[in-house]
Amino acid sequence: MDAGTTRSRNRRGQGELLRREIIDAALRMLNELGDDEALSLRAVAREVGIAATSVYIHFTDRDELVFAALEQATADLLRDLEQAEASGGDDPVRRLRARLLFLGSWTREYAGLYKVLHESTLNRRMHLVFKEELSIRATAAVQACMDAGLAPMDDAAAVALDLRSAVHGAVSIRINEPEADLPPLEEQVDRFLRRLVGVSIEHVF
Repeated sequence: MDAGTTRSRNRRGQGELLRREIIDAALRMLNELGDDEALSLRAVAREVGIAATSVYIHFTDRDELVFAALEQATADLLRDLEQAEASGGDDPVRRLRARLLFLGSWTREYAGLYKVLHESTLNRRMHLVFKEELSIRATAAVQACMDAGLAPMDDAAAVALDLRSAVHGAVSIRINEPEADLPPLEEQVDRFLRRLVGVSIEHVF
């Protein structure tokens, strides 16, 4: 929708639809900006084609809108991660590997959102409680490898944290240092699986 276009008013009872349109616009803009503090509610209103006052009906300030947008992005990511894991079939190592590689592809497509989700000052101003589900599922994926005897028994939460830290570092370098001479992410993920999770080499391909 062009910035100068005025959208038609939603029918009575369609307030939730407008709220989602605002969130979707914020997500597009955050991905382009890569900085939550560069987002303005007025700019979001122009993107949607509504008056700025209509945004304030749903969100009291920018932080509340960004929180809602990131919450939606995380919910969508969790859904897509579940689908990616399914491609690994019944093998928990392949499922975990598929999960990590999907995260890599997601960050390439949504680099700006990734920066806001994990590197923005919003993380210090607000508790992004919805991010905890990412940790919970990562721990469960590692635990599944251990339970299947495909990785040494250990503290799954600690191992998952080390693994997430390594993967976040790998993707962050690719976002923030695009000219860096790096190996394919797949190679790094396989090394992380061997060295941090302890999976046997025949399960890394």
